[in-house]
Amino acid sequence: MSKKTFLREFIREKKTVGSITPSSRFLASKMIDNLDFSSVEVVVEIGPGTGVFTRKILQKIPEQVLLLVLELNEEFYDKLKCEFTQTNIKIIHDSAENLRKYLEFYGFENADLIISSLPLSNIDETVRNNILSTITESLKPQGKFIQFQYSLQAKKELNHWFSKVNIKFTALNIPPAFVYSCVK
Repeated sequence: MSKKTFLREFIREKKTVGSITPSSRFLASKMIDNLDFSSVEVVVEIGPGTGVFTRKILQKIPEQVLLLVLELNEEFYDKLKCEFTQTNIKIIHDSAENLRKYLEFYGFENADLIISSLPLSNIDETVRNNILSTITESLKPQGKFIQFQYSLQAKKELNHWFSKVNIKFTALNIPPAFVYSCVK
């Protein structure tokens, strides 16, 4: 997908597309590289956009691990559906609010890891609370939620939902980003 298309989707869908350009490989590394995929059964990615993190996750997870990917933007969903045809990935065109339904459909009670690119500060407060509630309900005890944002605005809110929140910064992204690592 071209940067021009990404910019168009940002302008058209500011509540669901949080940037004018896809995430950098540096941000993808900061999000994914320190995660332990050796003992997981199911990983969830929400708001994958063009699949920058999806590609990196697929490089890391064993073949028997299921990757559920929820994307609300139709253009991004169509691109993801065409690109990712592996048997252990399910591309879903729906809101993160409905994650529980898909975990149950594929035979899982909870996810081991949830990785998110949702622009939390752009999302309506009620919807954001519904999503964060669904995420915490969907994680196993001690499960991890990894989220990036372009500011520290989400820190207080994430501290409310999770027992532990660590933050890392990467300047090598446009715009620079903060990676929140949260534990249920």
